[in-house]
Amino acid sequence: MPHDISLITTIAAGLGLALILGFICSKLRIPALVGYLLAGIAIGPGTPGFVADLELAGQLAEIGVMLLMFGVGLHFSLNDLLAVRRIALPGAIVQIGAATLMGMGVAWTWGWSIGEGIVFGLCLSTASTVVLLRALESRGILESMNGRIAVGWLIVEDLAMVLALVLLPALAIPLGGAPGEGAQPDTALWQTILWTLAKVTAFVTLMLIVGRRVFPWLLWQVARTGSRELFSLCVISAAIGIAYGATELFGVSFALGAFFAGMVLRESALSHRAAEESLPLRDAFSVLFFVSVGMLFDPSILIEEPLHVLAVIAVIVLGKTVAAFLLVLAFRYPLNTALTVSASLAQIGEFAFILVSLGVALKLLPVEGQSLILAGALISIALNSFVFQAIEPLQRWIRARSGLARRLEQRDDPLAELPMSTDQKSLRNQVVLVGYGRVGRRIGAALTTNGIPYVVAEQNREIVEALRARGIPAVSGNAAEPAVLIQAHIVHARMLVIATPDTFHVRQMIEIARTLNPGIETVVRTHSEEEATLLAREHAGRIFLGEEELAAGMTDHVLERMSDGMATHVKTSSASVA
Repeated sequence: MPHDISLITTIAAGLGLALILGFICSKLRIPALVGYLLAGIAIGPGTPGFVADLELAGQLAEIGVMLLMFGVGLHFSLNDLLAVRRIALPGAIVQIGAATLMGMGVAWTWGWSIGEGIVFGLCLSTASTVVLLRALESRGILESMNGRIAVGWLIVEDLAMVLALVLLPALAIPLGGAPGEGAQPDTALWQTILWTLAKVTAFVTLMLIVGRRVFPWLLWQVARTGSRELFSLCVISAAIGIAYGATELFGVSFALGAFFAGMVLRESALSHRAAEESLPLRDAFSVLFFVSVGMLFDPSILIEEPLHVLAVIAVIVLGKTVAAFLLVLAFRYPLNTALTVSASLAQIGEFAFILVSLGVALKLLPVEGQSLILAGALISIALNSFVFQAIEPLQRWIRARSGLARRLEQRDDPLAELPMSTDQKSLRNQVVLVGYGRVGRRIGAALTTNGIPYVVAEQNREIVEALRARGIPAVSGNAAEPAVLIQAHIVHARMLVIATPDTFHVRQMIEIARTLNPGIETVVRTHSEEEATLLAREHAGRIFLGEEELAAGMTDHVLERMSDGMATHVKTSSASVA
């Protein structure tokens, strides 16, 4: 009797087809994730031909969810969130509310219940962190202010979705669904919610008090063995073990358990190595997760309910983006920031897939809703790269034709102009410092120590407020805009120092500065050799490439120490001879 190889068949077919379709999508400049979903559709029951084992694919997907959320927790940075909290926190919460209401409105027109509308709206409200990070990285703006705001915004969305995953089983019965695992139908709603929150609080407390000490210590002990295999095994075992234990002991989801596993391991000094070592396995199972999601999609929905699919796409690509666009402008951030953040949200991804699976299991979402959300994810992710490409031309079009947008961007903004208390006489032969991050802070501190006047141009409004509180002249905005450099008194400046990692607008900044002040000296930071070569060809001034400066500093230290050692050796030898 031949042994069962359905697991091997499912993995081989899923990964192999995902590789082929992911490669084709990448060549077409479409996110590879679209190819993984298409691979799932191809081997799913909704299409003819080979059909993989759905039950096995579901279990593989659960492992994928664990490792996916483990990676999110491992990269979760509270400091990054706090740096943009004033816009990311209220903006994400309001945007989630707006998108959920839009989803509920659409579901209501289809005759769905309130509970189904809430779950449907929540699924449409959250964007894919994976898609966003890759989109920002490919454009070199991940470390820019716009990139940080977009990532911080999605971190808040992820945390809100984690809370939704926790509370949804407890609220299933009142919303008209089936009871969640461990729920008591006769128990009062407030008791169910309190009991759920108590279990989650107990788990979180245990992880923060015990886990953040025990697991980093364990990771360090394993690392001391020098075995790479044991280290990787320790990381993966922690991720899956904590997720499984959290579900069995505290009744929380695999996703939440894995998320906190990543968070506690981040406390270790070896967190970067943990992320690197676990990346191949996380990527492989994440692909299987997306493939299994694609297997749940019924392509017939595109033919049977095309208007419903268009409504879903409209909420994701238009409704969410317009809401985010207006919110960012309302916070008086530049038009470019508003467009970047809104483009980042014009898709849905992994959390929508996790939520939709839970909604179907709790009978809070019809199977039709699952297919509609998967169709929306597939199409919106495929369109997202084109949405990003439209930012620059759309920005020029809006500014040329919309006086309202210009007024929203700049109206009565006290941070867009230097305060009246600024000593105007000191702003002669000053340095205009663009960017006040890790590099900019050190440059600013050195200028202050040496008594050199300078003005900071920074997109992060919180940083500008903090600088002004310390008496340092600072102006809020994108230095690629002439108005920002004018406010920084670029006309009278001796030097322009561009310390921001956002190299996309560097040439534009230099061009504006030289137009307003032809004799100004420019100093530029870059991380790319290609960018450095291009800037040098355009006579961008003094260019500092991160790797070159690091190598030069280390080389100087080595040569200095070796020279001292050789000198000491020569003196010792001479004394011995004497």
